[in-house]
Amino acid sequence: MPKDMGRISHLMDLPTCELHRLGEIAELVASVRLSRIRKKKLALALRNEGYIPKLLQLFQVCESVKNTEGLHLLFDIVRGILYLDKAILFEVMFSDECILGVVGCLEYDPSLAQPGWHREFLTKTAKLQEVIPIRDPELRQKIRQTSRAQYIHTIIMPNPSDVEVGFLSTLNSFISSSKEEILHALQKDEEFLPEVFAQLTNGATAGEQQCELGMDDVQVRSAATDILSYLVEFSPATIQKFVMQEAQQSENDTQLITEVIEQIICRPDPEFGGDNQLMEILCALIDPKKMLATASSLEIFEFLDIFYDRYIHVLTAPLLADTSEEWYEIDNYQTAETLASVLELLSFCVERHKYHMKIFIIKKDLLRRTLVLMKSKHKFLALCALRFLRRIIGLKDELYNRYITRGNLFEPVVNAVLDNRNKCNLLKSASMELFEFIQKEDIQILIAHIVENFSDALESVKYIHTFQGLKTKYEHKKDQQNKQLNSIPVTLAGETFVKEAAVSQVDEDVQLSEEKAAPAPPARSSGSYPMYTTQNTVEKAPKRGLFEVFGYPDGEDDGTSPKKRARLDS
Repeated sequence: MPKDMGRISHLMDLPTCELHRLGEIAELVASVRLSRIRKKKLALALRNEGYIPKLLQLFQVCESVKNTEGLHLLFDIVRGILYLDKAILFEVMFSDECILGVVGCLEYDPSLAQPGWHREFLTKTAKLQEVIPIRDPELRQKIRQTSRAQYIHTIIMPNPSDVEVGFLSTLNSFISSSKEEILHALQKDEEFLPEVFAQLTNGATAGEQQCELGMDDVQVRSAATDILSYLVEFSPATIQKFVMQEAQQSENDTQLITEVIEQIICRPDPEFGGDNQLMEILCALIDPKKMLATASSLEIFEFLDIFYDRYIHVLTAPLLADTSEEWYEIDNYQTAETLASVLELLSFCVERHKYHMKIFIIKKDLLRRTLVLMKSKHKFLALCALRFLRRIIGLKDELYNRYITRGNLFEPVVNAVLDNRNKCNLLKSASMELFEFIQKEDIQILIAHIVENFSDALESVKYIHTFQGLKTKYEHKKDQQNKQLNSIPVTLAGETFVKEAAVSQVDEDVQLSEEKAAPAPPARSSGSYPMYTTQNTVEKAPKRGLFEVFGYPDGEDDGTSPKKRARLDS
């Protein structure tokens, strides 16, 4: 303890720990919550005066005489002490001497009709089961303490909407550091891990014991996910090196990345609840920025080549299976959640794998298949589809923009705006933000496409100022182009040069350029709005593949060297 602790704690006077003063104690604990200094002083005073064990003695008295008011006050006091978020108190409260008293107090939540069963859970259900004996008594104690801390963290956390930034950060750090200590201790044990693997590979091991060691059930999957998450967090270089080596050396279907993707998209048990954790793991494994710690730019690019050749098809399989030109409603909520997870991961790829993902999206016409989901009754899924488009447009990439306009891919977005014109929801707000971004960034090709194809329909939307701004920009640009055309000299020495002829020549040049770089527009869809066309479109252009439209031979890239393309991805 610091030498001045006595002086600091003296500044915080504590009421005597007696039954008739529980109300005062509860008020004191509640009063310091918004003051960092007062929280620290109270924590020091509680620790110095051995106050927590005294409170737990009062708890035993109140419970024995069924003093409900006192039990409710002790719930507020103990939860308030935990909310102080001080490590010096956690060591006391999670100790063998105090833990049952602490969770006992937390059973008497005034908002509940009946007390909880926390003590029964900790003493009967959550016993430490040693399939492989842990020989170190200190490690065994640390495991028990960490498990209790996690349990208490779960039962005292308020609703997510009520949690401020940094709430219980010390408790979170306490749990994380404890887990790290446990992992390091197990790694140092020269007998523990070899014995685990020996038991797993031994055919004579009983079935029940094998299940406890690692069979495929929810608890084991959850534990395996936790372990992989900790490895990615605390030893990312090791995992990245392993993944890259595995991708280069093997072509089987049991690789780590494949397993992670399949756990996300297959959802063998809806109660597993580890999707977000698995998605974070996958993003960490395929993030080029994190790979730089162990690999060169060329090696990273080669890894991404393998990822888009071997793994991306596994990830997009549910999306391609559940979307088509002929829309049908996805009634299954679990399927909708899976598709939403896939879209979140693909949005990540759009930002981090710019070159590879662009080629994949255009080759597979993936954006068109994705935007079909904007018709879904599951609004969160429609919003994920829109966010995918927003992430692509946010790159302000000319190739993407041409792909969007020639495919008339704004039609489902406009339809969604019209369907939600009289509603106030996230889908409408996100759609308006997309149009505002296009206006603010002055993306001319998209502005022209929207105005020329959808301006009449969008006149009916109440929030018309956004679309009016697009129209104003479009007309301003058009005026500028007309002035440039009109500035062409109309007479030359010895002959008359008609302006219309000059304009016609300009059009022919543009038409010739477009004929080399763009196909005839796709057929008009069954929607309410016309496809995007211009006077320069060639009506009978020869049929070409989608990549050839943008300057690539069909199904191939542009031959850019791996080093240069690695820079494009970054």
